[in-house]
Amino acid sequence: MSYYVTVDGETDAAARESFSWDVPDGFNAAVDLVGKHDGDQPALVQVSADGSRTTYTFGDLDARSNAVATALEARGIEHGDRVAVVVPQKPANVLTHLACWKLGAISLPLSVLFGDDALRYRLTDSDARVAVVDASQRETIREVAPDCPALEAVLVVDGASAESLDSERVGRTAMEPFDDAVDWEQTTFEQADTDVDTPAIIMYTSGSTGEPKGVLHTHGVWLGHCPAFQLYFERDVRDGVYWTPADWAWIGALGDLVFPAWHYGQPVVGYPMGPFDPGRAFELMAAEDVTNAFLPPTAIRMLMDVDDPTERYDLSLEAICSGGEPLTNEILEWADEALAGVIVNELYGQTEANLLVTNCRQWFPAKPGSMGKPVPGHDVAVLDPETGERVEAGEVGEIAVRRGDDPVIFESYWNDPVKTDAVTLSDGPDGDRWHLTGDLAERDDEGYLWYISRDDDLIITSGYRVAPREVEETMLTHDAVAQVGVVGVPDERRGEIIKAAVELAPEASATDELRAELREFVRERLAAYEYPRKIEFREELPTTTTGKIRRTELTTE
Repeated sequence: MSYYVTVDGETDAAARESFSWDVPDGFNAAVDLVGKHDGDQPALVQVSADGSRTTYTFGDLDARSNAVATALEARGIEHGDRVAVVVPQKPANVLTHLACWKLGAISLPLSVLFGDDALRYRLTDSDARVAVVDASQRETIREVAPDCPALEAVLVVDGASAESLDSERVGRTAMEPFDDAVDWEQTTFEQADTDVDTPAIIMYTSGSTGEPKGVLHTHGVWLGHCPAFQLYFERDVRDGVYWTPADWAWIGALGDLVFPAWHYGQPVVGYPMGPFDPGRAFELMAAEDVTNAFLPPTAIRMLMDVDDPTERYDLSLEAICSGGEPLTNEILEWADEALAGVIVNELYGQTEANLLVTNCRQWFPAKPGSMGKPVPGHDVAVLDPETGERVEAGEVGEIAVRRGDDPVIFESYWNDPVKTDAVTLSDGPDGDRWHLTGDLAERDDEGYLWYISRDDDLIITSGYRVAPREVEETMLTHDAVAQVGVVGVPDERRGEIIKAAVELAPEASATDELRAELREFVRERLAAYEYPRKIEFREELPTTTTGKIRRTELTTE
């Protein structure tokens, strides 16, 4: 099967007008990502911590995922069963996903940073029957397995022998080495019947508020990422090398970079870095001739601390995409100057509907602080959250995307139709069904979208509505502030007041003088009512495993 998503047109408006989803019958994500390509093309360049490297071709990944599929089938995995993947940037991670999709099973990417409670919740909520787990998570899985009644087998990647695991059967859960479980000579497998709408993957939200929700996507989800992938990497995506330091447990790594790159037959660099090291990142990108990278804003800020990168490293970098927070003009100017013209494009999406909005310099200039414009293939609108109607340019509304045949929009929340219905507008504009993102934004006269806040994050103080993100962005421009989280806390007189939890830069000191300076700094740049009346200095801000600040933990001292 040969199928490629193509974004054509001389302008963004023309591309949106001409684009259509024309997916062939019998579509399977694994076939699309590795099975349709020339088997000799490099697909994965795996770099180990010691610097050694192994190159896997698309033929290698296709054959080896067949072997993993055979092993999973031998352990009882059938169409629709769930298989957890708790592995960092290693081949076993992507091989297990591909194997599941060939089986018609549902894969479940989970972070190696998860502790007992986080892992236990997701394994039990999904009823995962098999877990492929990195050796670094061996003790954690032993702790949680007795509480996971559906879990029948754990395959341990690296660092375990059959002998060492013989005594580690936990209740009804058998533990064995991944490499012993898989017969790598079994290179053929009869693929299950699937199509673009067959369930393929459950990706859990980070749980920054409430219990994490299992977001169920179908085989078409990675196709849904491809139009934006073409745009934020400036449309020339079939001649490059791709890398991200982001954990392969998240849609921001798998969906923003790894799987779209494979859709187009391009090699990806895998490296289990652990904590982000800016010097090592530059070394890796230089050594592997990385041309395109997905880098979270925090990683970019750390890279900005490295002096003279183009003189110290022989970089091939052409474009960077980033998301999670608006990119400041400082970041864009740094990339242009320090990286000799490298383009940085912002992207917007969420686990439920990723990569809906981005920039493409070939079509329109980036506006610092703007999200960009809607991507061809996704009908994105800003709606009145009460009436469901489109709002005028310059007015704040909720970002929504028409469901239709758009493959990037999730199928449902796992086992939770009530929450699914809560984010679905059944009779929206033009009488169609729309997904409501819960994000507030406004659209300007040129079609750019400007993020305001989550709809439940707004602080109402003395009758004024304040977006925490705006206060955070302003405070981050102060030299003393490394990271900041802003929340509203109850106040008898004003209803709420603005509180800022601040992680200081290394050279800064937590003093009352600095608090006063930061208040005035914000007051001068935003509004007299928009400054943080309460400022708390913390050594480290609480974050989810995806790096998002846990705002619910900032309301207490």
